[in-house]
Amino acid sequence: MIYSFQLCPHANIRFSEALVELGRRELLCLMQSVGISAQIEAVSVGRSTFFRFACPVLTEEQLLVLETHSSLLLMCQEENGLLHPLPSRCPPYLPADLPELFKYKGKTSARFTYLCLNCARAAAGLTEQGPLTVLDPLCGRGTTLFCALTAGHNAFGIDMDRHDLEEAGKGLAKWLEYHRIKHAKTVSSMTVSGKGIPVTTYTVSDSREHFAAGDTRTLSLCVSDTQQAGALLKRHPADLLVADLPYGVQHGPGSQNGITRFDAFLSRVLPSWHDALRPGGAMALSMNTFTLKKDLCIRLLQDAGFEPLTEPPYDSFLHDVEQAVRRDLVISIRR
Repeated sequence: MIYSFQLCPHANIRFSEALVELGRRELLCLMQSVGISAQIEAVSVGRSTFFRFACPVLTEEQLLVLETHSSLLLMCQEENGLLHPLPSRCPPYLPADLPELFKYKGKTSARFTYLCLNCARAAAGLTEQGPLTVLDPLCGRGTTLFCALTAGHNAFGIDMDRHDLEEAGKGLAKWLEYHRIKHAKTVSSMTVSGKGIPVTTYTVSDSREHFAAGDTRTLSLCVSDTQQAGALLKRHPADLLVADLPYGVQHGPGSQNGITRFDAFLSRVLPSWHDALRPGGAMALSMNTFTLKKDLCIRLLQDAGFEPLTEPPYDSFLHDVEQAVRRDLVISIRR
């Protein structure tokens, strides 16, 4: 059987061109996770780009996994040169505009964030349907958390910037009210090393009936040093960790003593991030290769007990974001 996947266009032309190769690698990761072996060809049909591949007829389980692809617009079967659209099997848990709605300087692309989530999930072999726990230990204003929640997962975000977390919470609350989504907000505290750490949690569901039945998802915002991640998630480690390191264009990673180098920052926090992930869980860590070399990042991950994946299709996600940012992604397994 021949399958054709139409890709969503992207407003940023430069990034849109990079998304073709990034999307091909993401699709290979997803295919590998469900036992599909095929060569992917990128073809143009009119003004649209399609990924085309031949393989035995896909099962429902395989189609469910492939449909999570971050750039997928339409799945088709191809017969006698005609494209036959396939029905959607996994609509978003929440309306898809949540990660895209809030605009601010330094915001990570939601499309790239979904790619990170998908590749980490594929690497960990977490292909069954059902909610996972996703940790972003440098969550800022919450793009990764919003992507995870939209996909039907529980999300836990840590950041030292109280203002950013407050803005994330306000934005989420307004969005939930606008869409009339049943939810609850709780403010609590977690004790780490004898100190209370504030946590704001939003509990939501895809329907009022599910909310009443307790079939819910949570998004938690925690004001803390990311080095506390392991202690904060000690009782319930995350399945996936997705982090987008600061690019170092305007600022680097902060510390109590001011600006630190990225390698020193990672050396300090990676052991705690390792503890925050369950064994077999996966981390997607992106960085600006102009400010942190990928091979150095890989060595630091290995020193902290992670197993970086360096073979295809996980070996390179390198692409240009802007003149001063050339981004890459490292997927690692927590051993």
